[in-house]
Amino acid sequence: MLTITPVAEKKIKELMAEEKDVVGLRVYVRGGGCHGYQYGMAFESKTEEDDTVIELGDVKVIMDSQSAPLLQGAEVDYVDSVQGSGFSIKNPQAKTTCGCGSSFSY
Repeated sequence: MLTITPVAEKKIKELMAEEKDVVGLRVYVRGGGCHGYQYGMAFESKTEEDDTVIELGDVKVIMDSQSAPLLQGAEVDYVDSVQGSGFSIKNPQAKTTCGCGSSFSY
């Protein structure tokens, strides 16, 4: 199962409060990037029939049927540092990752 750190949960809730008609956060994997796969996140106003929906604290996380197995055991975090701020995904299934952390391979 995917997990979300408390810091990421707080930031997601803040951002969701600014949006209209949001039911949850979609976390997905798609082909591309320098290592073959890329992570993505977007707020969703609806779910699809084949989606996996999990409630983590006050946040609903939505994953499509192809992304869910690739995100098994992954952790979504929010980092705010001098170098910048943003969400990051730590995935124990990834064999290699690129320097920016948004692309990986299995």
